Amino acid sequence: MPDAPGVYKYYDKDGALLYIGKAKSLKKRVSSYFNKNHHDSGKTRILVSKIWDVNITVVPTEMDALLLENSLIKEFQPKYNINLKDDKTFPLIMVTRERFPKVFAMRNPVKGAGTYFGPFSNIRLMKIVLDLCKQIYPTRNCSYNLSQANIDAHKFKVCLEYQIGNCKGACEGLETEEEYAESIKGIKNILRGNLKEVKDHLKYKMERAAADWHYEEAAKYLYKLELLDKYQSRSTVVNHRINDVDVLNIAQNERYAYINYLRISGGIIIQSKNLEMKKKLDESIEDLLEIAYGEIATLNSATEEIIVPIKLPLQGNFIVPISGDKLKLLDLSYKNASLYMQEKSNQYEKLDPQLKIDRLLGVIKHDLRLTEIPYHMECFDNSNIQGAFPVSACVVFRDGKPSKKDYRHFNIKTVEGPDDFASMYEVLTRRYKRMVEENQPLPQLIVIDGGKGQLSSAVKALRDLNLYGKMAIVGIAKRLEEIYYPGDSLPLYIDKKSESLKVIQHMRDEAHRFGITHHRNRRSKETIVSKLTEIKGIGDETATELLKTFKSVARIKKTSFEDIAGVVGPAKAKLVKEYFEE
Repeated sequence: MPDAPGVYKYYDKDGALLYIGKAKSLKKRVSSYFNKNHHDSGKTRILVSKIWDVNITVVPTEMDALLLENSLIKEFQPKYNINLKDDKTFPLIMVTRERFPKVFAMRNPVKGAGTYFGPFSNIRLMKIVLDLCKQIYPTRNCSYNLSQANIDAHKFKVCLEYQIGNCKGACEGLETEEEYAESIKGIKNILRGNLKEVKDHLKYKMERAAADWHYEEAAKYLYKLELLDKYQSRSTVVNHRINDVDVLNIAQNERYAYINYLRISGGIIIQSKNLEMKKKLDESIEDLLEIAYGEIATLNSATEEIIVPIKLPLQGNFIVPISGDKLKLLDLSYKNASLYMQEKSNQYEKLDPQLKIDRLLGVIKHDLRLTEIPYHMECFDNSNIQGAFPVSACVVFRDGKPSKKDYRHFNIKTVEGPDDFASMYEVLTRRYKRMVEENQPLPQLIVIDGGKGQLSSAVKALRDLNLYGKMAIVGIAKRLEEIYYPGDSLPLYIDKKSESLKVIQHMRDEAHRFGITHHRNRRSKETIVSKLTEIKGIGDETATELLKTFKSVARIKKTSFEDIAGVVGPAKAKLVKEYFEE
């Protein structure tokens, strides 16, 4: 189950719908029914015992889940849901279809009577937005038949609404039809979610009230602005303007295609199905969608439109939306297909771990634009303190995982001072010269921890060994995690959530950790050895031998003359004891 908001349906073994529920997290909510040994409610225990199948529909927000659940319960009346017999629905805002349209709230839409916006889950917010619309664009609320003939005959007179500024007097011809239509257009834009105009107007009123020292009035405008920030204009998944529509979208990997089908009727998603298809002949998206539509969609469906991601050569009104609510439905279908693909992939990878390895390496190959699958990868990093104790680390990943027995560290021998570029050149030369001499298999990918400078030094080393082009090589810069390629000044930016970038970051962090550990050990050892070599007549080899035997300088101080003489001889033992006694 995905950790996402949505609606779930429980079915019994005969396919009868038992229960419809909503969830902020489908994973947590659905699992809560099955991970308890007992339920407080006897009704819940009976429900769980009858559940044979679970169907889910993922939606964008928790509020969409609430609206969809409410509509589906009224549509299907499942046995174990609350029986909503009053048929109370969430409110809508209606713009009537007449010469001078009216704008008002209502609950039960009448087909063809006008344009509906909603549903709205928060009645208070809906009233605020409706009030704001009328403040910005005053419209009539009377029931007069404002035909041109009636207006010309002066059958009507302006009322109190005109006197207080809530109407511009269209009944007496004080507002033209064109001016009124412009106001209706503005109201529709606001109700579609284009709230910038409303917010700008409120902000202007608030600042003007504050400038006139009317702070209580300014606070009211501020409160309305804050409410608008939380306001959700409407729900795409429960939209009365979208009726009798099928939605089809696809997600796929190298082996399988996953198709999601949504059936929209009466403005709500009444059906959601997923289909898994195993690829055989490198089928195109068009082929897969055609097969899926024949398999999933109801053949005698009376749908007016079929929304798809690409045009299909089939009979029917297939539509590829480029904006608006229908595009949002298409995106929602893709989200459901992607989550289904993820769920199935996880199941297969648990049964066969090699599938996960193949998929991961395939993703790395695709994201980094490699020509080979990188079963063997190596990463290099340098460490030093102002050029002192320079070391370098090489970590090895096999099948996307660390192979610690293959890790190697290098003490820099030919470079003096803090020169990362020369150090990188030396290390790669030593590493791959030896691998070639010993006939060891070379990696498919080399990762250099650093930017263009370190990468250029590594490429030079490979060129000098005649190995450039036989292995892919990239650099990863730490600041923005961008990937650099040889000879290309523009970096590649991989999605921060990509598995490829996570593996490369893991390699880089491992190389840094391994290199720093070796650097600290070397620095500590050489510092201690230098303490013993301060003794006149004691060299590096004698100091190292003493440390190997007695482990630390503190222990050497406490050790007897005879024990030290047993390791380095009496002459040198005398020098050591006299030094520490002084």
